[in-house]
Order: sequence, then structure tokens, then C-alpha cells
Amino acid sequence: MGRTNKQDGLLQGARVYLSGPMDFVASRAAEKKFGWRNRVGEFLEAAGVTVFDPWFKPEVRGLHEYGREDAKSGERIKEVWTYRSGRKGAETRSWCARQFWETLHIDLRMVDTSDFTISYCPTNIYSVGTPHEIITATVQHKPVLFVSPPVNFPTLHKLRNHLKNDPKGAELLARLEREIPIKENPRAIPSLWYIPLVGGENFFDGFGFAPYRKKLGWKDDIALDEHERRHKPKRPLLPFLEKLNREIPKKWDRKLRKFVPDDDWLLWEFQAGKKRGKHLEGIRR
Repeated sequence: MGRTNKQDGLLQGARVYLSGPMDFVASRAAEKKFGWRNRVGEFLEAAGVTVFDPWFKPEVRGLHEYGREDAKSGERIKEVWTYRSGRKGAETRSWCARQFWETLHIDLRMVDTSDFTISYCPTNIYSVGTPHEIITATVQHKPVLFVSPPVNFPTLHKLRNHLKNDPKGAELLARLEREIPIKENPRAIPSLWYIPLVGGENFFDGFGFAPYRKKLGWKDDIALDEHERRHKPKRPLLPFLEKLNREIPKKWDRKLRKFVPDDDWLLWEFQAGKKRGKHLEGIRR
């Protein structure tokens, strides 16, 4: 991360949770292996940050495999889910709730024990867990760094052009757009509910992977590389994280009409010294 030494950067010893859609992504397998979390996690680990990634949950002492989720575990719950009334239906829904409780529990515990959260929230992907995690971090006065990328569908435009002389096909496509619905967001505007939750200075329209690829050895393209070539981020996350490792960010004070230190950034300074265990020395500034 720039010239900052891993041992003396502000982020040394900090903990981050990587929040974002998992269920309704195009491919869970591809997202787990080639998704944004892998690169952001590697970037932050180079600065000495402990990264909590819900795809690779940490081991829990005494509770082997607790909260670990995979494609099969989720599909089993979906297969047995029912709206049936009576005792049988109630028992089935109770089983489903219990099965996923472990995942929900451990993910929220990772939010609890993190110092800040990074959330990737494209407006075209449905997600429930991500808003829950963002709200949990916000009520704990922890910073949420929110990435809302531009959303467009170039293939949709090509298909629409292809069907311009096919009235029936064009009608079916228009109906499909209404049913899904397909909504583009070329300006990367986040869902409005998030804006007061997250705070104006913590929004980003992309990661900005390109300048760091050679240094971190990211040779193979992932889907986001092509996306960021088409939509170069105006406010990328990774340079912000690089600067964060050197100095605490500021926020805009509407009353004073100037930037002031953002006191949500509480990065503890732990020193073992001669005492047993850890003791609190101060807050990094």
C-alpha cells in the first residue's frame, strides 16, 4: 500500500468485514473464487489488516464448521421451505430458520468485531444480509465504506437494436424489462436510504484495481476489470484505503461548513508490554 511500511501504518492490526451480495450474484462459485473480496482482502492484508470474508469464515473454537455456508447448504433450505399451514409447515419453517441462524450469527459477529466495513452494493443485485450488516455497523458508529458502481447492460442495448425490426420480439423484451425489472444506473447513484446511513464521504463508485494490478500480481482479468475499463471510477476505494493507512479521514460538518476529523474512525493501539494479555494504550490519530 504505497510506501507505508506494514508495521507502522494506521491499519496495522485493524479488522475489516467485507460485506456484499452473495445469494443473487450471477454465479456463487465465480464470486467466491474471482470476486472483489479476494483482491480487496489481499490489498488490506498487505497492510497488516485482519480481513473477515464471509466466503471464508474463521474457525470457531469448540464449534467445528459453525456458520460455514456453501451452495448446497443454501439449496437444502430452499428445497424444503414451505408456506403450508399447521404443525407440519411450522416445523419446516422453524427448521429452515435454525439452519441459517448459524450463518447469520457468525456474519454479524464478524461485523461486531471489525473496526470498519467495506460494502459492495450494485443497485441491480437483490440483497438482504448486506443492509443488515451495514445498519449493524452504523448503529455501532463504525465506518462503512460503500461501493456503488455504475450499472448498465450493453448486451441489452445490442438485443434491443437487434429486435428493432421484430415487433413481437421487441414487445417481449420490453415486457421482460418490466417484469424483472431491468434498471440501469449509469451515474452509480446509491439507493437513497443508504446516503444518510453511510455518510457523504464514504461513498465510492468503484475499486480502482488497475494501478495496483502489477504490484500485487493480479495477472488474470476478472469481470470487474472490464467493467472498470468501461467506467473508470471517479472516486475509487483503493487509493482511499492507501491514504487511510497514513492518516485518519475527515468528514464534512454541515454546521461548521468545513472538514473535521471523523471520530467514527477509532483504531485501537494495543500494546502487550509486561502485562498479561492486551491492554489499551490509546487511539490512533
